[in-house]
Amino acid sequence: MAELTELADDRALLGRTSTAERVSDILRSRIAEGFFPPGTRLSEDSIGGALGVSRNTLREAFRLLTHERLLVHELNRGVFVRVLTVEDVEDIYRTRALVECAVVRGLGDPPYGVEGLAAAVAEGRRAAAESDWKGVSTANIHFHRALVALAGSARTDEVMRSVFAELRLAFHVVDDPRRLHEPYLARNHEILRTLQEGARDTAEHLLAAYLADSLEGLVEVYARRVADGGQGTG
Repeated sequence: MAELTELADDRALLGRTSTAERVSDILRSRIAEGFFPPGTRLSEDSIGGALGVSRNTLREAFRLLTHERLLVHELNRGVFVRVLTVEDVEDIYRTRALVECAVVRGLGDPPYGVEGLAAAVAEGRRAAAESDWKGVSTANIHFHRALVALAGSARTDEVMRSVFAELRLAFHVVDDPRRLHEPYLARNHEILRTLQEGARDTAEHLLAAYLADSLEGLVEVYARRVADGGQGTG
């Protein structure tokens, strides 16, 4: 399969020490990219062979990603990329609002180091110019990861890395990514501009409204896709 040939290219990322953590990093990235869509059954033999890792190493990587809610083990069926419920999506956004708004609220005095935010805004604009709506989605995640990074907390970064990876499981089910992501290009830029101006309180207000609107729009289309059976097995 072409997909497994491409996955085999990731073998170099493992280096000389093929740890489960490194395998899980590779699989997490591939899941986030939509390489393994929600509902996909993950074959131990195929993936282990492509990456050149043992069955035990791969099973430990699967366990780590199951703990992160990206995979689910079904008795007598195997391991699948998780299919989120609408309630999962709502819970993800509750977590985002709690963390992201708190990060902005706690920024302290300006100026703020918003270079990562600016890079993500530029990345999103380039992707939109090429009608690459998957790329716009990726840039949007990069924007919010850069925003969380302003807290300077490795623990917060780690928590939100998993949250954003889980969020992308929902994005991959949406049938019109342009409609979902395009409006937030301008809103990302607006948040960036207010932080560049040192207007922390305004930025927090914009972010809270942004997340509320994003949740409403995503739940609307996601619930419809669930009702239409527009997802894979799992």
